[in-house]
Amino acid sequence: MPAKLTRTPVIFDHDGGIDDLLSLMLLLSMDHVDLLGVTITPADCYPDDALLSTLKILTLTGNGHVPVATGNIPGPNPFPPEWRAQPRVCHSMPEMLRTQEITDNVQFVAADIWIEETLKQAESPVTVLMTGPCTNLSAVLSRQPALKPAIKEVIWMGGAIDVKGNVAMHDHNGTAEWNAYWDPCATRTLIQSGVNVCLVPLDATNALPVDRAFLIQLAQSRTPVADLAGQFWAATVTAIPSYEFTYFLWDILATSIAGLPETAFSKTSGYVNASVSTPDAGRIFRCEKSEGHKVNWIDRVDADAVRKYVVQQFSGTFDTFPAANVN
Repeated sequence: MPAKLTRTPVIFDHDGGIDDLLSLMLLLSMDHVDLLGVTITPADCYPDDALLSTLKILTLTGNGHVPVATGNIPGPNPFPPEWRAQPRVCHSMPEMLRTQEITDNVQFVAADIWIEETLKQAESPVTVLMTGPCTNLSAVLSRQPALKPAIKEVIWMGGAIDVKGNVAMHDHNGTAEWNAYWDPCATRTLIQSGVNVCLVPLDATNALPVDRAFLIQLAQSRTPVADLAGQFWAATVTAIPSYEFTYFLWDILATSIAGLPETAFSKTSGYVNASVSTPDAGRIFRCEKSEGHKVNWIDRVDADAVRKYVVQQFSGTFDTFPAANVN
């Protein structure tokens, strides 16, 4: 008799961008993950759009029972409106339009409250995967530090340790990454919390541009899941024209860490802290032990292995997804 698969309990907190929604699809493809719920941070999205797309993906993949809660804590450094509106294209894709979302799973409490209650009731330590700002979780840790043992690990797409950031604002020196910059105080709270944090910073994600070769590789799968993922990514080709023209597998890499073999990346640890004021608000920087807090971060990835894993996962099927066309 085969051994029973041990599943990892996961809370997924995202901020509704295209790569966040792709990350939800990727996470749902992992057999070893027990998705306890999805929470939304109103950062790189408008929350109604993020909620609708999340519900449609959960419904489409047969996961309409998974709880979804939307956050209401604002960040002091808003994402540009055109970025926040851009993910609306996701629930306008044909397969998404044909899907009538289940709404019974929508929670009528704020995301941070839902996370707090879920951690209190957890039967075993939970992995918290975050692909947007860390505001919801930081609010919980500020109110309820006693819940820290309920968290096995926090995997967060955030920060830029030894590379330049991607914030280009008039009052910023460009050293921060956007998720950390949206709410610098929340970033500092997480760093200083003492929970087991694994950052997935720009240092690692810079190795994974969404280029044409990757999209062609994905298209060769010819499955409905891969096609929908490819349509999402196609919408990013000119997504950030303000100061860079390349979309990266930012959130996808953070999500992949939950499923990749450890040979596909390297992890380091060190003492860091976070700035909360101009001109470098949100910067996560190395420092001496006496001035910082120990965290882990991914500093290198095998880009080919990551791409292969992502294509493999998106080449699978979900029970409720339309049958693949056979050519």
